[in-house]
Amino acid sequence: MLVSKKVFELPEVTTLSGKTIRNVRVGWESYGELDAEKSNAILVCHFFSGTSHAAGKYAESDPLPGYWDAIIGPGKAIDTDKYFVFSSDTLINLNANDPNVVTTGPASVDPATGAPYGLTFPLLTIGDFVRVQKALVDSLGIKTLRAVVGPSMGGLQTYEWAATYPDRVERIAPVIAAAEPGAWLVAWLNAWATPIRLDPNWRGGDYYGKAPPTAGLAEALKLVTLHANHQRFIDATYGRRAAKPDADPLAALAHQYAVEAALEDVGRARAALCDANHLLYLVKANQAFLPGAGAGAASAEEGLKRVKAPALVIYSPTDLVFPAERVEATIAVLRRNGAPLETATLTGPYGHLNGVLAIAEQADRIAGFLDAEF
Repeated sequence: MLVSKKVFELPEVTTLSGKTIRNVRVGWESYGELDAEKSNAILVCHFFSGTSHAAGKYAESDPLPGYWDAIIGPGKAIDTDKYFVFSSDTLINLNANDPNVVTTGPASVDPATGAPYGLTFPLLTIGDFVRVQKALVDSLGIKTLRAVVGPSMGGLQTYEWAATYPDRVERIAPVIAAAEPGAWLVAWLNAWATPIRLDPNWRGGDYYGKAPPTAGLAEALKLVTLHANHQRFIDATYGRRAAKPDADPLAALAHQYAVEAALEDVGRARAALCDANHLLYLVKANQAFLPGAGAGAASAEEGLKRVKAPALVIYSPTDLVFPAERVEATIAVLRRNGAPLETATLTGPYGHLNGVLAIAEQADRIAGFLDAEF
């Protein structure tokens, strides 16, 4: 599929914390057609470092399609011959410097000052992301979503939709996500963010118009990439090879192993499209996630009790970001609600990234779940 980026605009948004953001813009894209009853819409929510580009290509020459192209498209698990499938860039999207991303965040210009917000931008939550998505849904005249689905942070948004707007969602399919991050993930997210804060170019977030903290951002993205993978894939791919055949890692401190060089290359490449402050804001939003926060839930369990939608929960037993036991704890709470509940696991070698790279393993389960009448 060839797809195009559209822009959704709101004059202002009031955050769950009571702050007002003016001139809000997010990008979105869609696949398939909305039926006359507007009853066939499926919202796809993206992961931490992702964008709304869930499937298809912007141009034939693009090297890769959207991240879930394996399951979104004509005749695929999320069948665009049947469903109107759409996805939006979140607020504070990490890829703020990607020309195909539209997002309001710290790098945006504050209309009150004419300068980038920087750290004057209000802190946001996953609930704020969903509030803007709901405004997009309302603008399309969609009363009820056939499904909300998404991996990782997209799964958090899926839980938020079902807990805050239970009457607007017919079913959910959160992938590689638990409904509560836990202290372990909170600490890991802090580790992701730390290299940015240590980069002298960060300047307390005031780097717009100056040299950005590219080195710290690249190191942060290297950590994100490593954490999202699994040793099975890393060991099998790189072993203990040197990055260069004639540069023995024991011959000089500067000589690297292949895995070190590869992760640094990935970090630098991704940093070119990302914004450091946006990463810090995303870290805070994920650390603070509470399903049903938009409806006033005071705990994850309280929020999950509001979920009425049938659920298909897909997870990876080798996930190092959302470990299996945390997902299974979420499943246990959902099961007590009494709504239909299915679970499925992904067995690829990629750990957390199985939710993107190995999602086709569960294509048939996803298709059946979306088509079922509950």
